[in-house]
Amino acid sequence: MASHHVAAAFFIRLAFIAYGEYQDRVMLVPYTDVDYHVFTDAAQYVALGQSPYRRATYRYTPLLAWTLLPTTICRSFGKLLFSALDVVVGVLIHRLVLLEGHGRRVAVCCAALWWYNPLPITVCSRGNAESLVLCLVLYTLYLARRRLLLLAGAALGLAVHVKLYPAVLAPALYWSLADGPGLRRWLLPNGARLRLAGGALVTFMALTAGCWLLYGDEFLQEAYLYHLTRRDVRHNFSVFFYLLYLTDELGHWALALVTFVPQVLLVLALAAKFHRPRHLLFCAFCQTYAFVTFNKVCTSQYFLWYLSLLPPVLPRLSASWTEGALLLALWYFAQACWLLPAYLLEFEGRSVHRLVWAESVAFFCANVGILARLVRKYDVAAPASPSGREPGTKARPAVGRDGSPRREGAASLETARQRKRVLR
Repeated sequence: MASHHVAAAFFIRLAFIAYGEYQDRVMLVPYTDVDYHVFTDAAQYVALGQSPYRRATYRYTPLLAWTLLPTTICRSFGKLLFSALDVVVGVLIHRLVLLEGHGRRVAVCCAALWWYNPLPITVCSRGNAESLVLCLVLYTLYLARRRLLLLAGAALGLAVHVKLYPAVLAPALYWSLADGPGLRRWLLPNGARLRLAGGALVTFMALTAGCWLLYGDEFLQEAYLYHLTRRDVRHNFSVFFYLLYLTDELGHWALALVTFVPQVLLVLALAAKFHRPRHLLFCAFCQTYAFVTFNKVCTSQYFLWYLSLLPPVLPRLSASWTEGALLLALWYFAQACWLLPAYLLEFEGRSVHRLVWAESVAFFCANVGILARLVRKYDVAAPASPSGREPGTKARPAVGRDGSPRREGAASLETARQRKRVLR
C-alpha cells in the first residue's frame, strides 16, 4: 500500500474542509451541504435524549445521528469522519484490484483515480455521508471475494440498513454461490448461501428492530417507506422528474412505485448475466449504474455509487485510452448541458421545465450508451488471478487421473475448453 498516497489524499480533504469553513463565513453561497446541517441537528436532538426525527427532512437511520454525536462539541467532526471514510474507499479499491490478480502498480493507479478525484473530495468535505455506505458496499464485495460469507452478509445487512440501494447487489451475490445446474443454481440454498443470507438478514433485522423499539413507526416511515414512495418534483437528472412534476397534484403512490419496474428488471438481468464470482465486481458496477440511471430521483451524489465501483473493473476493460476519454467527455458534456437550464430554473426562476427534462433525457441516453459500451468492452475471458483461478480455490495437481505427470499440452487444452465455456 502506498501510504504516502493515503496521507496526501486525507490532507487534500482537510484543505477542502478548511476552505469550506472560510467560505461559509464570508460568502453568500455556503460550501457546507444542506444535508450536513440535517445530520448535525438530528445529532443535537439525540444528545438531548429526543428523537432524531424531530428534525424535519431527517430520513436516515438513527445510527447516523448517534455516530455524529461528537458534532455537538466539534461541528466539523462529521466532515472529518466522512473524509477519512472516503480515503478508506480508495484503500478498499486498492485491495480489490490486488485480489483480482493485478499488480501493485495497477492497484495504486486505480485507487488514485478515487483518492485524487475532485468529485468525491468535494462531496465528502461538504459533509455528505455517501462515503459511509460506499465503504460498506466495497467491503461487502471484498469479503464475498474472500469467501468470508457470514461477514459479507453482515456488511451487506448493515449497508442496506444505512441506505436501501445496496440491496440491488443481493441477487448477484446469492447466485454467485451456485453449486449445481437448473433449480439448484438459481433458487435452492446451500451452505454458502445460508451463511451469506443469514448474516445479512440477522444484521438487518436486528438493527431495524432495535431502531423501531426506540423510535416506533416514525423510524420505519422516514428511513424506509418514504424512499419507496418518494415523489421528488424538484428538478434533477432523472428522466422521470417531469412526469412526477406534472402529476404532483394527483399524489398517488402507485406512480412512484411503477418507476421501480425497469430498475428491478435490469438488476435481475445483469445479475443473471454476470453473477459468476470472477465477474462479481463488474456485475455490481453495472447494476448500480443501471439503478441510478433509471431511478426516479438522481442527483450528483448518486453518481458516486457507481463511480466507486469503476476503478476495480477498469483493468478488465479492453477500451483504448482514446475511447475511454471520449466516453468520459460524453458523460461530462451531457451533465454540463443539463446544468444550464437547471441554473435558469433554480436561480433565475424561469419556466424551463421542458428544457430541463429534455436535457435529462439526453443525459439518460448518454448513460445508457456508455453502460452498453462498457459491457461490450468487458473481457469476460480474462483470468481473475494470475493463475487463472478464483481467489480461495486450490490449485489442481499437476498429475493426470492415472497418477502420471500432466502434460503441458493437456493442461493447455483444458484451459482452452474452460475459456470456451466462459465465452458461451
